[in-house]
Amino acid sequence: MPENPLNRPSESLSDIQDANQDKNPLRIAVIMPLAEQRGGGELMFWQLMEYGRHSSIEWVAVFLQDGPMVQAVRGLGVTVEVVEAGRMREGLRFLKAVQRIAEIIRQHRIDFVLGWMGTGHLYGGLAALKVGVPAMWYQLGIPAPPDKLDRIAVRIPAFGVLACSEAGAKAQRDLAPKIPVRVVYPGVELDRFIGGNLESPAVLRRKLGLPLNGLLIGIVGRLQRWKGMHVLAEAMPEILKTRPDAHCVIVGGEHAFEPDYPAFLNSRIQELGVAEHITLTGLQRNIPEWMQAMDIIVHASDREPFGIVIIEGMALGKPVIAGDAAGPTEIITHGVNGLLSPYGDAQSLARNVLRLLAEPEFAAKLGNAAAERAPFFSVQQYSRNIMSALRELYSARKRKL
Repeated sequence: MPENPLNRPSESLSDIQDANQDKNPLRIAVIMPLAEQRGGGELMFWQLMEYGRHSSIEWVAVFLQDGPMVQAVRGLGVTVEVVEAGRMREGLRFLKAVQRIAEIIRQHRIDFVLGWMGTGHLYGGLAALKVGVPAMWYQLGIPAPPDKLDRIAVRIPAFGVLACSEAGAKAQRDLAPKIPVRVVYPGVELDRFIGGNLESPAVLRRKLGLPLNGLLIGIVGRLQRWKGMHVLAEAMPEILKTRPDAHCVIVGGEHAFEPDYPAFLNSRIQELGVAEHITLTGLQRNIPEWMQAMDIIVHASDREPFGIVIIEGMALGKPVIAGDAAGPTEIITHGVNGLLSPYGDAQSLARNVLRLLAEPEFAAKLGNAAAERAPFFSVQQYSRNIMSALRELYSARKRKL
């Protein structure tokens, strides 16, 4: 779970300005369902608004609820509108929200609408259709098997879809073969994850109240079952047989959609008899410090669409163990710049941890290679790529007309 960017000042980066500046910039309305950061999808939206606002694109951010991100985006100088959409099951309110978005599209003379996630396209795509403006959307998940929202979203006209990984793009093409899909990998503010700019792991362990000695294994993310915190807990008994000084730290807060998972996780830790070797920190903001304190970083998600935390750990030069499916396999080459373990396989995860401990030179080599790989996923590159993809898809549509 990345640090909330709303808690720090924004930056103005001239090096990501679009090289194709023109006198008549594209006007794009971005339909954002959420107004507070819950995870990577909201962070990616913020990064687009922060790093893409100097391009030859004029953004109009349309939030479907009020919240902290509304004022933060306004503070960037971006035009912001708020449409209190409520829940989609509230039919009349849903229709009124679509109508209001349509009015905003007309008012700002929008060239096309970009839905942020499937929910954004449900509202924005229908509003665009009503006004006669084209629409597309950013698929931040892997629709395989597709849920109800994905099945509805692909029925709303779109001239293109962005995906955050090749795995997501393939699933999206299988779902709607006729809609062009482009992959745009998310980015990380790498300067915040430079080990030399942070205090030493020993100093940070003391500062954060972590064990001062022994192996520290960490995982960062919202407390949800698919994130696999319980899998790391299940790997601990095997790890402790070889390294009884090992300790695990789970950094992340409760997720609104799975309020029962923290209780399950705590119960599982007690059942395994490893409570003394695991620290649950709850929600934290200073994520670079927590990750810098760790010796090994685990990312145990099931079919992760991408894996921003993986890049953050790699940028710090840490050996990272991630899930052997979907997004992580596009970031990590097993045995070269990280290790991969199947989701839910606690024994495989434990073996990978123990391998890193038994082969310190190999672990160091992985960490060095990881640090070299991370810059391919910078936030600046993400911003350039997404604007390039938007223009390419929009231009392709215009040529077909």
